[in-house]
Amino acid sequence: MLFVENSGLNKKVVETIREKICAQLGQTWQGKRVDRAFVQSLQMQLPQELIGRLDTADRLAPLMATASGISGNPRLVKRFLNALSIRMAISRAQGVGVDEAVLAKMLLFERCGDPKAYAQLTKAITESESGRPDFLAEWEEKANMRQELQLESSWDEPFFREWLTLQPILANRDLRGVLYVGREHAPLVLPVDRLSSEGAGLLSALLEHPEMAGNLKTRLKTIPRIELSVIMDRLLDRARQIQEWGVPPILEACLVVAEIDQSQGQRLGAFLTEIPPTQIKPNIVPKISGLPWTKVVFDRWASMNVSGHVKAAIKQRIN
Repeated sequence: MLFVENSGLNKKVVETIREKICAQLGQTWQGKRVDRAFVQSLQMQLPQELIGRLDTADRLAPLMATASGISGNPRLVKRFLNALSIRMAISRAQGVGVDEAVLAKMLLFERCGDPKAYAQLTKAITESESGRPDFLAEWEEKANMRQELQLESSWDEPFFREWLTLQPILANRDLRGVLYVGREHAPLVLPVDRLSSEGAGLLSALLEHPEMAGNLKTRLKTIPRIELSVIMDRLLDRARQIQEWGVPPILEACLVVAEIDQSQGQRLGAFLTEIPPTQIKPNIVPKISGLPWTKVVFDRWASMNVSGHVKAAIKQRIN
C-alpha cells in the first residue's frame, strides 16, 4: 500500500485497492495471497513503475518476514520502504542511475546482514575499478543452484544464504552508484540495538530539516546519551560533505546535540578543527562563540592559514 499510495494513482482508485486488499487479507487463512499478481488482477490500469515496485516487494517479502533485523515488524518494514523511497528520490535528484531492485537488495543487507560482512562488501566495491563485487559470483551461482556453500564466519548465516538467492544477481553489477546514494546521504534504517524508534525518528528529522533542530531540543534531551552519540555520528557524516563553512544548516543540528551532551560538543569541536582553512568563513565565528569548546577551535584556526577576515572575527570575539 505504501507503493500504491506513492504511485500517483487517483485517490478513489487507491481506496478501492485498499478495500480489496483488506478483503483479501481476511481470507489468507484459506491460502489466498496479497501480492503483485493479486493487485494486477483487480483489472485496473496500473503504472508500469508501480508494477515493477510490486514485483520488488514480492521478492523482498520472504526475507523481510524472516530476517532477524525485521522479522515482519510492520513499523520496521515501513521504515525500510521509506528509506528505499528516499534513496531512490536522492538518486534521481543527483542523476545517479540506480536500479531500485538492486538498491533494495543492498539496503536489506545493510539492515539485516552482519556488519563486518557488509563492510567487506562495500570495501570490495570501492576498491574495484569496475565497482563490481566479483567475489560474490561463485556464492551467488551455488546458492541459486542450491549447492553447498563454504563461507567465512561473518558470512556464514542463514540470512546471507537466502539473500544470495534474491534477484537480481549483484556480482556483475557496478554498485558504486548504490553506495553513493547510501553513503553520501546517511541511511535512515538503522540497527534497532543502536537507536530506538524515537531516536531514529529524531535522526531522520535532523537530517531532513537540520535548520529546525532547535524545535527538537526537548525531545532530544529525553533519549539516552549513547543514542545522542549515534546521532552525532550521522550528523558529522553529513557535515563532511560540506565544502564551505559559514553557517550551513547541518551546523545548527550539530550544535543542538552538542548543547545537550558536553561530550558531543567536544566531538564537534574536534571535527571543526580539522576543516581545511580555505573552507572556513567569518560568519561561523560568532555562531559558535562562547561555547565550552570554542577556544580550542579558535586557537587552532588562528594558527592555520585561514583568511584575514576569519582571524579578525576570532580576535574580535576573544577580545
